[in-house]
Amino acid sequence: MISDNCQKEKSEKTGSNQSVSHEMCNSDLLFENLIWMTTEEAARYLRKSANALRILVHRKILRARKFRRRLYFKREELDALLETSFVTGGY
Repeated sequence: MISDNCQKEKSEKTGSNQSVSHEMCNSDLLFENLIWMTTEEAARYLRKSANALRILVHRKILRARKFRRRLYFKREELDALLETSFVTGGY
């Protein structure tokens, strides 16, 4: 698990078993096991702002689920959004 690797690194440095925030871990490992992401996590995953995601949801480009006043996104759907996107123009 992700937290096990982070805790192991932290416990070697401090000699304790304190929990470690995910920001200290490799960013690739952070999203590896997540199925559902909050708005902030999805924005960090796509390297966009949280407001940009809300605009995509409003324009019905991206689908979000709402649970207890928070939006959640499926990682598979975020990956599919990136895969189906293409650049038009000179690039």
